[in-house]
Amino acid sequence: MINVLTPYQVLGGAEGVRRLCNAFYDNMERLPEAETIRRMHGADTGPVREKLFEYLSGWLGGPRLYLEKYGTVAMGPAHQPFAIGPKERDQWMLCLNKALDDIGASETAKGLIKTPIYAFADHLRNRATSD
Repeated sequence: MINVLTPYQVLGGAEGVRRLCNAFYDNMERLPEAETIRRMHGADTGPVREKLFEYLSGWLGGPRLYLEKYGTVAMGPAHQPFAIGPKERDQWMLCLNKALDDIGASETAKGLIKTPIYAFADHLRNRATSD
């Protein structure tokens, strides 16, 4: 039997996913290139950091914390109030890709995460263009 690790496991489980989420929001808070999406997140990123951790936990193959807590994982409706175009998607991906580097994620982890999470981020776009 071949033992296949999930992205959750490759990142180091809950601790690794939490580190990724914290690095992601730290980047969003400090990178001038992420200013547009940073404004969408309110003054205190604590609650949304936790929601991203809960969501990514299940999305990456670990415990389905977000689903257990909120009963749904429909991200589209949650993001509908925000104008999300290619620029916003790319800012989000910049923060995530930098976070993967910041936490020292392996090339295996990056390979398992980058393409599907880009597709997910692109799916959340609700505008064809950014202003």
